[in-house]
Amino acid sequence: MRGYFGIGVEGINKPFNVGNLFRSAHAFDASFVFTIAATYRRSEGNQSDTSDTLANLPFYSFPTMADLMLPKGCALVGVELHDDAVELPSFTHPRCAAYVMGPERSSLSPALTARCDHILKIPTKFCLNVGIAGVVVMYDRLLTMGRFAPRPVMPGGPKEVGEAFGRFRTAPPLAEVALAERDGEDLTD
Repeated sequence: MRGYFGIGVEGINKPFNVGNLFRSAHAFDASFVFTIAATYRRSEGNQSDTSDTLANLPFYSFPTMADLMLPKGCALVGVELHDDAVELPSFTHPRCAAYVMGPERSSLSPALTARCDHILKIPTKFCLNVGIAGVVVMYDRLLTMGRFAPRPVMPGGPKEVGEAFGRFRTAPPLAEVALAERDGEDLTD
């Protein structure tokens, strides 16, 4: 998968939720994690972050939204239940992105919302836990930007295992390749 992503939170004060989010980010191969105006103590977060993310990924703690600095070309994507937000199943992820979630029982600040390049929402009846919302967004990113074989029409996985080439094309079965080579055919487009 090309590009990179980071994920973080604004104004959060429950270290277990942050630890859970950071552990999931580590599992999904995030490039960095961050907090904005948050109360986060690593010693408390490590109780739920059993992978010790902060020892393995860059961690940025921005005291205020004005202090937030992202790499050039990195889109800021807010995750928020907002009327004007794009629903996640219809959202195209930027190649390079930093996703930010709001605090428990509140929303992203108006200043941060205004700074976001995109606002997306998970189409649920009510807000999800920060850690769970982060997993849904990261999984969707992996699913839509990864290189996986297309899903079959019937339940189960692909019948033939081949290297995936983009989202909609898989390599031909080895038997087909062998026959084509024997007959001098070219299977490339």
